[in-house]
Amino acid sequence: MFESAELGHKIDRETFKLEVPKLRAALLDVQYDMLQKKEFPVVILISGVDGSGKGETINLLYSWMDPRHISTLAFSAPTDEEMARPYMWRYWRALPPKGKVGIFAGSWYSQPITDRITGKMRRSEMDEQLDDINRFEAMLVNEGALVLKFWFHLSKEGQKKRLKALEKDPRTAWRVTKQSYERLKTYSKLQEVAGHVLRVSNTAHAPWIIVEGTDDEYRSLTVGRIVLESMKRRLLQGGRQQVPVAPPIVHSIDQKNVLSQLDLKQKLTKGDYETELAKYQARLSELVRDPRFVGRRSLVLVFEGSDAAGKGGSIRRVGAAMDARQYQIIPIAAPTEEERAQPYLWRFWRHLPRTGRAAIFDRSWYGRVLVERVEGFCSEPDWLRAYAEINDFEHQMVDAGAVVIKFWLQISSEEQLRRFKERQDTEFKRFKITDEDWRNREKWDAYVSAVCDMVDRTSTGLAPWTLVEANDKNFARVKVLKTICDRLEAALKDDEGKYAEK
Repeated sequence: MFESAELGHKIDRETFKLEVPKLRAALLDVQYDMLQKKEFPVVILISGVDGSGKGETINLLYSWMDPRHISTLAFSAPTDEEMARPYMWRYWRALPPKGKVGIFAGSWYSQPITDRITGKMRRSEMDEQLDDINRFEAMLVNEGALVLKFWFHLSKEGQKKRLKALEKDPRTAWRVTKQSYERLKTYSKLQEVAGHVLRVSNTAHAPWIIVEGTDDEYRSLTVGRIVLESMKRRLLQGGRQQVPVAPPIVHSIDQKNVLSQLDLKQKLTKGDYETELAKYQARLSELVRDPRFVGRRSLVLVFEGSDAAGKGGSIRRVGAAMDARQYQIIPIAAPTEEERAQPYLWRFWRHLPRTGRAAIFDRSWYGRVLVERVEGFCSEPDWLRAYAEINDFEHQMVDAGAVVIKFWLQISSEEQLRRFKERQDTEFKRFKITDEDWRNREKWDAYVSAVCDMVDRTSTGLAPWTLVEANDKNFARVKVLKTICDRLEAALKDDEGKYAEK
């Protein structure tokens, strides 16, 4: 894999001086075109052997392009805040918006490679993480991003010479540390691990580009030209999808679905409701204060449902059982301009709770496969591929210790009409009803189809859907609270078993 990067590639100084001014002018032109159109971001990953010119390349891109529209993200060991969330969380938050360039000095590949070299991670565990990374990069590309992954290579002898040369120069001596020479000792292991990583993650949508790092002029000119040509090609493509997405939806021919089978007549009397409500609120209050939850778990609650199905009332009853400092309610509306400039999951990534906390989403990432699908706010390929991306996202949350509980609150068309009229006729409830609610009601059947597809494709073992019969608000609120308590209790008991085994 690295043979072509050990051939002694070299560019003479005169050629370099001649080519650089033309390259710089072209890079600036294409950068400003990209900035003006704001159709896609550029994500550049800089990885490779110590001493191979990673830092010099980043500095060069800054000097050749407009640095005001470039951000460099350098990642070391994860902080406590980062460790309390999914592995990819700190990278999710750092993604550049459309029109900008983000350079990752140390990316999502760094930790798996390091952990594998040091023996902290088994091969199977690394491959599992690489699968997650491949799907994440596919999502970025499908969202429009141009992803460029550079691996700078040096032979072992070349690395040794490079480190000594850097150490000799007072201007660069600071770059060479004790760790640099320690890593030289593990050179063979790095090549073995890196070779495997590059092979497994060398995909059609985000291939690796291996560059020999021995000669500064060759490395710089090579990277500059690749960045230029890639950006030019991507500008010509516009906002088109880059890779295939997902198989089509096939509907049931007998009209039977998960919503039609719900018994919406279920009710609770006022007395039973008050008893059950107090019981489960008390139970939930205890569970979220349990040291096992506070120390190892977080809670992510997702509330979706028909308009006027009672999501707000259920959320208030859940919140009443917890310390207000322990949870955050995140209401989701139409995305802002800032959010539109990022992958659609970005606005949810940044709200994930840390260990011991809860996030309650009033509407969620499922808008992509519900309202955006039905109203035509995104293309069919966009919402078709979103099912798999959502499943990946939720499984990453669960892997990081989150208990993910998703509710769909369903009411009948007749009950919805009654509640709409009640809101319209009651002065202090009028804010709850909008013209959009009436328009959505006209598309009742389309939303039913979308909900059924959503449940079929995203109700997983780790993050199943709970369908709530909500014609009776009392019944719905108790079912929501009971479900949360049961799921939390099961997760804490499961943890007990795992830690007991250890």
